[in-house]
Amino acid sequence: MIRTIQVTNVARAAARLSPDTPQKDRPLVEAILRDVQKNGDAAVRKYEKRFGGTASSSSPAAPLRVSKDEIDDALGTVSAEEIRAVRLAKARLEKTESAVRSVLKDRSIVLDGARISKKFLPIQSVGCYVPGGLARYPSSVVMSVTPARVAGVKRIAVVSPPSPDGKIDPLTAAAASICGATEVYRAGGAQAIAALAFGTRSIPRVDKIVGPGGSFVTLAKSIASRQTPIDMLAGPTELGIIADSSANPRHVALDLVSQSEHSTDTRCYLITDSPRLAGAVRSELSRLVKSVKRQNIVRQSLKQNGFVAVCRSQSDMAELANLLAPEHLQIMAKNPQKIASKVTSPGLVLLGGQSPSSASDYLLGSNHILPTNGSGRTRGSLSVLDFVKLATEVTASRAALAKISRHLQVLASAEGLPNHYEAVRGRLQ
Repeated sequence: MIRTIQVTNVARAAARLSPDTPQKDRPLVEAILRDVQKNGDAAVRKYEKRFGGTASSSSPAAPLRVSKDEIDDALGTVSAEEIRAVRLAKARLEKTESAVRSVLKDRSIVLDGARISKKFLPIQSVGCYVPGGLARYPSSVVMSVTPARVAGVKRIAVVSPPSPDGKIDPLTAAAASICGATEVYRAGGAQAIAALAFGTRSIPRVDKIVGPGGSFVTLAKSIASRQTPIDMLAGPTELGIIADSSANPRHVALDLVSQSEHSTDTRCYLITDSPRLAGAVRSELSRLVKSVKRQNIVRQSLKQNGFVAVCRSQSDMAELANLLAPEHLQIMAKNPQKIASKVTSPGLVLLGGQSPSSASDYLLGSNHILPTNGSGRTRGSLSVLDFVKLATEVTASRAALAKISRHLQVLASAEGLPNHYEAVRGRLQ
């Protein structure tokens, strides 16, 4: 049910195993974005009905914004245990993000009379996409809204697909309230991304869009980024596991199943230098898939996108992981830190046999919104850094201009821009 690949040439194997960014849906997604940009709320409702079967979306009067009364009802509907779990996830992530925020200190330096000030300012408005459909993801509310609040963002809009009855998932709405979102909207898919990017009567545009999603949402974010900045390409889910002969094969199999249950387009795989472990994990997967919940999704995901790559050495394992750059990388080995020292590309690295990605998805204190499609080579998880901008203020004096005047003339002349120098010289005459 999951293929095995013998890796003799790492670069060739990586080229064969790296996912192609799907383009077949691009014309449809572009059409949705154009329609929402032109027709606003009506287009959003149309696509909610088309893709989500939302009954109430056919009514022009159906509000896209979730009311305060609905959110209060949601808080009363979910269990006390669920509320405690959301609050704990928020509190643990808040500690991590606050530690990062505390490092971002404003600074000023003076260079020959010119003062350069660097300040970290919160973005004014953000839109947080929270997936729905095949599952509900209140944890994604925690992961996106919490760092925005720590950063000091004033307006935090949450969008999430409604159920067929037109209602937002109660725990998603409750989590949005607990974490400090200012607005919640019943909209999903490419149409929600378009609404955040362009604005509609009901959903004002935002300065930045963040959050994970399936292939449609990821493609929509990529296209919309020409209009509105985004955090990253975050979805579908990817899990790579590096494991040597010391790893517990059942734990490896459980972790592969845990991430493959997200959707049929997830990519979950094992990289090992142990043929014995490879065989044992395949056997465990065959047993597990017969009885796990969400069996059809797990089976299809592992069959279509999963693999076991058997490498010749630990160095080859690390090199392959770097080339594939998975969203999550677990290292389950006798000396995980040694392998980790060679790994730079994944979005998140989890060390040791007791650090499953599923735990990091919820409560370890790290953020589960992570780069996919190889973008982990240049960035890490969503964090408070995504919700602040580095602002620069410069104050110069006549004396400061005089100090640099001759060198400025040389550079302006070299670039063929003489009026740059004249703007300075005019102040010194």
